[in-house]
Amino acid sequence: MLVPVMRGNAAGVVLASGSGSRVGAAVNKVYLPMAGRHVLTWSLDAFASVPDIGVLVLVTRPGDRDLVDAVRAETTATDLEIVHGGQTRQDSELAALRSLAGRISDGTVDTVLIHDGARPLVRPELIAGVLDHARAHGGAIPALEADDVVAVTPEGAVASEPGPGRNVRVQTPQGFRARPLLEAYENAAREGFVGTDTASCMERFSAVPVGCVAGEAENIKVTYPHDLAIAEHVLATR
Repeated sequence: MLVPVMRGNAAGVVLASGSGSRVGAAVNKVYLPMAGRHVLTWSLDAFASVPDIGVLVLVTRPGDRDLVDAVRAETTATDLEIVHGGQTRQDSELAALRSLAGRISDGTVDTVLIHDGARPLVRPELIAGVLDHARAHGGAIPALEADDVVAVTPEGAVASEPGPGRNVRVQTPQGFRARPLLEAYENAAREGFVGTDTASCMERFSAVPVGCVAGEAENIKVTYPHDLAIAEHVLATR
């Protein structure tokens, strides 16, 4: 069992305020059972085992209170902070950042990592690697090479052809120095900008460089019913 050792100056934010409708369940997919626990619990425990994570924020929907209580009862994460999310992923991220604003301002929180609760197989080593790179360089995202996809512009034009080293599949957690991250999200809110992920918002509203660290093939996102079976198989082999 992973041991909670939260005592550092970084904050982890785990997003669990979506609906997960594509998985075909009556409840948010992050609360589905997986290998004897809830999907969400696995991510929370991974963050709780990283020494430099001093604050752990769970972003939820108000209507999921009973489900959240069930997760809190089984996770090793202590002092879990609950924040209610918004209509979009970006609204939910901003709600979490605003809950940390005072601690970001006084330096208690120096770096923030934002993670999808639907990626239950994230390893503590990946979390720590993203955190180290973000602290050293400003921002970090885990990514895997994707030689079978193309990149397109917002207008739909092809920006890069498929090929080795040309495109990547981005994962979470994505980490950034806390102050420029909060500033970027406040600026985005004022302009009504909605990005696809944390990095897209930072790329538009901040000069902080965003670097890549090696992602993990096992760090899949539970989107469809068969993803749960795959994730359980991976856990059984660990």
